[in-house]
Amino acid sequence: MDSAQFWTYFFVVVTFGAYIGIAIWAKAGSTDDFYVAGHDVHPTVNGMATAADWMSAASFLSMAGLIAFLGYGGSVYLMGWTGGFVLLALLLAPFLREFGKFTVPDFVGDRYYSTTARVIAVICALFVSFTYIAGQMKGVGVAFSGFLGTSFEMGIIVGMMIVFVYAVWGGMKGVTYTQVAQYCVLIFAYTVPAIFISMIITGNPIPQLGFISNVKGEDVAMLEKLNTVVRDLGFLEYTASNKSMIDVFCITGALMFGTAGLPHVIIRFFTVSSASAARVSAGWALVFIAILYTTAPAVSAFARLNFVDTVHQSTYISSEVDYNNDGEINAEDYTFRADQVREAGGKPVPPWFKEWEVTGLLGHNDVDGDGIINYAPLPDENGSIAYAPGMNQLAVKTEVDPLDRDIFVIANPSIASLPGWVIGLVVAGGLAAALSTAAGLLMVISSAISHDLCRRTLFKGMTDKQELLTARFSAAGAVALAGLLGVFSTQLGFVAQVVAFAFGLAAASLFPIIFLGIFWKRMNREGAIASMVFGLVSVFSYIYYFKFGGGTPDQYLLGISPEGIGFAFMWLSALVGIVVSLVTSAPPQYIQDLVEDIRVPGTRTAHGAADEGMAPLPAE
Repeated sequence: MDSAQFWTYFFVVVTFGAYIGIAIWAKAGSTDDFYVAGHDVHPTVNGMATAADWMSAASFLSMAGLIAFLGYGGSVYLMGWTGGFVLLALLLAPFLREFGKFTVPDFVGDRYYSTTARVIAVICALFVSFTYIAGQMKGVGVAFSGFLGTSFEMGIIVGMMIVFVYAVWGGMKGVTYTQVAQYCVLIFAYTVPAIFISMIITGNPIPQLGFISNVKGEDVAMLEKLNTVVRDLGFLEYTASNKSMIDVFCITGALMFGTAGLPHVIIRFFTVSSASAARVSAGWALVFIAILYTTAPAVSAFARLNFVDTVHQSTYISSEVDYNNDGEINAEDYTFRADQVREAGGKPVPPWFKEWEVTGLLGHNDVDGDGIINYAPLPDENGSIAYAPGMNQLAVKTEVDPLDRDIFVIANPSIASLPGWVIGLVVAGGLAAALSTAAGLLMVISSAISHDLCRRTLFKGMTDKQELLTARFSAAGAVALAGLLGVFSTQLGFVAQVVAFAFGLAAASLFPIIFLGIFWKRMNREGAIASMVFGLVSVFSYIYYFKFGGGTPDQYLLGISPEGIGFAFMWLSALVGIVVSLVTSAPPQYIQDLVEDIRVPGTRTAHGAADEGMAPLPAE
C-alpha cells in the first residue's frame, strides 16, 4: 500500500468512525428529535451544520470541475448558489421559523388550510429531493470508487451503507451534529490542497490571491497563461463564454430562487429556538460557506492548468501489456515502460490518470492510433470545431474520453504531486460533502412520508412511536432508491447539472407558494394548488424532453437551457397562483390573521405551535 492509499484509508476510517459515533451519541428519541433536533440547536452550530448541508457534492466536487472546463461560463453556479442563500436568509427563513412547523409541506398544509395542498407539496418535495440526491449519490460514487479502486456503481453501494447507519439511526439530531464534524473535514480538505497548489504555481499561499497573481518565476498572470494554453490547443479562452446572456441570467436565477425553495435547507432553520436565532444561524452559515466559495475559482483554474500540463502529449501506457516480459502484468510494467518513454525524450501518462481509468470515469480514445494523448478538440461530423452561442463546451470531444469533470477536485492533489496525506484528506472531504447533504435530503424525504403523508393525512391516529418507526423505514427505503438514482445520474449530466435540475423544480413549484404564503394574505388554497402543479409539471416536462425526449439546444425556449428554465416558469407559476386566488374566494379570516402574525416577531410560541387554537380544515 503506497502513502496516498494509506492516508486515504486512515482519514476515511477515522472520519466515518466519528460520524457514526456522533449519530449513536445523538440518537433521536422522539419525533421532535428526529425531525428538528428538538428545536434547541445553537445558532453557530446550526450555521455550520447548514453550511455542510448546503455545500454538497455539487459544491465540493462538481462546481470546481465545471468551472475548470467551462471557465467563465461556469461561474453561473457560483453566483446562483451564493446569491440564493442570501435570499433565503433574508426573505424566508425567519418567517418560516416563526410559523414553527416540522416541514415545508406542513407549512403549506396549514397555511393553505388544505390536505390536497399538503399532499401536492409532499410530491413536489419528493421530486426535488430525489433529483437532488441523485447528484449527491453520484458524488459518493466518484469519491468511493476513486480511493477504493472499484467501479463507480460499487462506490455508490458502499456509500449507501454508510449513510444508512447515521441517517436512519440518528435522525435530524444525529445528522445535525454529524454535519458539524463533516463541515470541519470538508473545509479543511478543500483549502489545504488549494494552498499547496497556489504556492507551487504562483508562490502565493492564499488561493484567492494566487488566482489573480503572476505565475511563479514568470512575468505573466496565471489567468492569462491559462487563456494562452487553452486557446493554443483550440479551446475557447478560459475567461470567455459562449453562453447566451438570457441563459446565464436564467440559470443564475433558477439557482438563487431554487435555493430559497429547497426543503432540506429550509428545514435546518426549524432546528433553532426562535426566528431571531434563525437569522443569526443564517449569518454564520454565509460566513462558513464563503470560505469554500471564494476558494473554488482558484481551485478550478489551477486544476485546468495542471491537467493540460500533465496529460497533453503524454504517451499512453496500457495496463494490459507485459512490457518487461517477466510473464506478469503488474505495476512494474508501467514503471519499465515509463522509463523507456522518458529515455526517448517523451513523457509517460501520469500515474493518477491510470488510477482513475479503473473507475470508468476517465480514459484514452486513441483516434489517430499514435499512442499519444492529444488533449485538443476533435472535429465534429462536419469536420469543423465551432463555438456557437449556447453550445455546450463540455460536449467537445478530445482523445481524453471519457472525461468526467466531477473527479477533478479529488484528483487535483495527485495531478499536482502533493503528499499522500493531502490526497487522503481530500477524498475524506469529498465524501463528507456528499454524505452531509444526502443525509439532509433523506430527512426531508422521511419526514414528508411519515409526518405529512402518513400522520397528517392518511393515518391521523398514529402515535409518536409509530411515526418515528415509519420515519426510519422511510429513510431506509429512500437510501436504497437514492443509490439507484445515483447509478443512473450519469445519463443526466454532471453532479452540478443534476443538482441544477432540482433547483429549477424547487424554484417553480415551492418558492412561489412559500413567498406568497408569507407576504400576501389573499393567496388561497386554490391558487397554491394551481401554482404548485403548474410549476412542477412544466419544469419536469421541459427537463425530460431535452434530456430524454430527443430535444436539441436549437429548440430551447428563448434560448433557455433545462438548467435555467425553472426561473422562467417560476414567474408563470406565481402568476397562475395569483390569478386563481383572485378569481376564487379569499382565505378564512384566521388564516389571514396567521399570515399577519408570522411577520411580527414574538407573536407565536417558542415552538410555533401552529395547530393550537386553529380551526379544523374546511371541507374541500
